[in-house]
Amino acid sequence: MEACIRLAQGGDQKAFHALFLLFRDRVYAICLRLLGNQQQAEDATQEAFLRVWQQLSAFRGDSQFSTWLHTVATRTAIDVWRKLKRHSGHDDDSALELMAAPESEVHQRDLDAGIARLPDQARAVFVLFALEGYTHQEIGDLLNIAVGSSKSQYHRARQLLRSWLDED
Repeated sequence: MEACIRLAQGGDQKAFHALFLLFRDRVYAICLRLLGNQQQAEDATQEAFLRVWQQLSAFRGDSQFSTWLHTVATRTAIDVWRKLKRHSGHDDDSALELMAAPESEVHQRDLDAGIARLPDQARAVFVLFALEGYTHQEIGDLLNIAVGSSKSQYHRARQLLRSWLDED
């Protein structure tokens, strides 16, 4: 993979396509969980790989390529989310918080469906904190919200998920 990355950095489109094929499902999964909509996730995935192509020369190898790509994908999905929020005129800044039920107790499909039902900001905070491992401080910085709002969003989302999963 190292050779493929170096070739892609040199402008080799076939090498970049190989990287795309290797990582597209993971990038799509991140975007889908953050955005909760298949079409928006597909668009964000394309945008993320466009950004990767444009910024590939900035990747120095200080971290794993997958980590760098994950960061680009997350930031791209958040940018798409912000743009959609701005254009819809909907600004959900209510205090919502989430906490994931252990996956051993919940079928993955049920959890994914529950995550998709969450309000936009709560879903973003939940995915970033519970699934992607970001801290509330990092989430606050990414989403331009207070740390307390991130925690509150996470707590509320957790409550919603638990109540929905208990119904099933």
